[in-house]
Amino acid sequence: MDNSAPVKILTVCTGNICRSPVAERLLQAGLDQAVPGGFQVASAGTRAMVGEPMQPISAEIVRTYGGDPEGFAARQLTPAILRGVDLVLTMTSGHRGEVLQLDASLLKRTFTIREFARMLDVLDQRDTSASTDNAADDDGWLAAHTTRWRGLPARAAGVRHLSLPADPAENDIVDPYRRPPEVYRQMEDQLAPAIVSILRHARLNSPVRGDAAGAP
Repeated sequence: MDNSAPVKILTVCTGNICRSPVAERLLQAGLDQAVPGGFQVASAGTRAMVGEPMQPISAEIVRTYGGDPEGFAARQLTPAILRGVDLVLTMTSGHRGEVLQLDASLLKRTFTIREFARMLDVLDQRDTSASTDNAADDDGWLAAHTTRWRGLPARAAGVRHLSLPADPAENDIVDPYRRPPEVYRQMEDQLAPAIVSILRHARLNSPVRGDAAGAP
């Protein structure tokens, strides 16, 4: 596997017009800041409204957090889209099951986004090593990042027992499609903290370029 290639993340919901597009665009924007060129984030739906743009309130949420909703078009989840993905983040446990029906080999790389975020919070609390401990020269910087993130699902799964919610429903993001604006806000309230946790982990654990590590 090419360790100079970006880490591929796929977010998944049902129609691919409300939840997973928000996760896609906000993760991409934040990860681009943390590790420029280090990630490629995309999304798809298990019953996608193919070709449709993001729902207006979802697009508004993306803009609120500094992302760009323009140019989005919904895609149907297929085995071809799943091929080569390093991490799948679904909006519900049901979506996770549908992903695994298409590609069972992704069992250890597929999580609900809220579940994965809680696992990263646990890892960050346990791991006190600073990113400066991972300094690398320019040639090795991206490879070090990619290697670490491709191993992250296994590390995260290792602390699953420490991050279980009191209610399994807390693993899911509510579906706001064709529902009142307040349900979109509920979606935002559930999704935003998970995205923040993932971006925080990326910033805290980004390998440092050799020249930056040696700077005064």
